[in-house]
Amino acid sequence: MNAQLTIVKVGGKILESDEALKNFLDDFCVLPNPKLLVHGGGRSATQLAKRLGIETKMVDGRRITDSHMLEVVTMVYGGLVNKKVVAALQAKGINSLGLTGADLNLVRAHKRIVKDVDYGFVGDVDEVNVELLASLIARGIVPVVAPLTHDGKGQMLNTNADTIASNLAGGLANNYSVRLVYCFEKPGVLIQPDDDSSVIPFLNQQLFQMYCREGIIAEGMIPKLENGFNALSMGVNEVVITNIEGLTIPDSGTRLGA
Repeated sequence: MNAQLTIVKVGGKILESDEALKNFLDDFCVLPNPKLLVHGGGRSATQLAKRLGIETKMVDGRRITDSHMLEVVTMVYGGLVNKKVVAALQAKGINSLGLTGADLNLVRAHKRIVKDVDYGFVGDVDEVNVELLASLIARGIVPVVAPLTHDGKGQMLNTNADTIASNLAGGLANNYSVRLVYCFEKPGVLIQPDDDSSVIPFLNQQLFQMYCREGIIAEGMIPKLENGFNALSMGVNEVVITNIEGLTIPDSGTRLGA
């Protein structure tokens, strides 16, 4: 039986508050090894872009990444946020290594094909190369992966962190029994967005489609759940959507199943 690997994707407001990030890392550190962390950082990128006089353009909640914005997200995701998290983990005795999808040829992608909207330098994942990543994990190193990929021709691409987490989880499912946790500021998928007690404890594809039709699940939660179900289809053992507290509390949050 394969050893369990916990992959946590952290995003949302957790990364924007020093206190929330500290609380998250405190709980992340007590999770048993082996483990891996994938992070976002969109709000930090938006803030830096504003300071630099670069306009942030969004369509349906998704960032348009022109050449100037690509420079911003590369600096923020691969530099500021990534190294801030790595340094904090080192201070807690967790030997970690910050990576983008270009490092170790970890995640190769292609520039999103233009249909109705040109998203610019946004990458859709083609393949993951997890063998070297697995060897690092086996040595007790905790990878910290930023949401950047490359096309194999020298071009960096901005790629959704939920998608990267899903694909890495699926790629590592051959080596480990993988538990994938999407951690953000809400305790799970909610029936009522403003009622944190209205967590949906379990979702399968049928329930997911029903809640989408009824408008209960909408906007940014839809691609997050699609990535979660995609991970299950690639052999991931368990997918959970929860908040910081749910990282260490059994049976919390929303669990996805077939």
